[in-house]
Amino acid sequence: MALAIYAGTFDPFTFGHIDIARRAHRLFSRLVIAVSTNPEKSALFSLAERQRIIRDAVGDMRGVSIDSFDGLLVDYMHRKGARVVIRGLRALSDFEYEFQMALMNRKLNEEIETVFLMPHEKYSYLSSRLVKEIALLGGDVSQFVTPMVETLLKEQIAPREGEKRRQKQ
Repeated sequence: MALAIYAGTFDPFTFGHIDIARRAHRLFSRLVIAVSTNPEKSALFSLAERQRIIRDAVGDMRGVSIDSFDGLLVDYMHRKGARVVIRGLRALSDFEYEFQMALMNRKLNEEIETVFLMPHEKYSYLSSRLVKEIALLGGDVSQFVTPMVETLLKEQIAPREGEKRRQKQ
């Protein structure tokens, strides 16, 4: 079977991401989860932390590896010898953006195919942005992320909250 690339910023990697990775792994014998360093997004977790989080979450999946890249996804895929990119679609609101990206990737490299996978319905509302927001507001994120992510979120947020309190004084 072909090699597939599941690319994203994964900041943080959620149960929805894990679900998509497992679904992709059922379709492709080799899957690379490629963490992007997107200059347009300010990541809460470092690249190394995100890779460690993903490794912890999918370490039991044979044939799955974790990597990182910057620049164009199509260039990364060419270097890896991959022709299939995996993208998750949670809701109709995701479709327009993902459709544009798929068409642009195909325009940049006609050999690239995009496979859209839908997560289980219980993850259809879940996004990394919402998880971070819930954590920042003191909410319980344990139903959305692994225990490792939950712990790391608390570690990241505590210093930020302390700094905010000092600035208000």
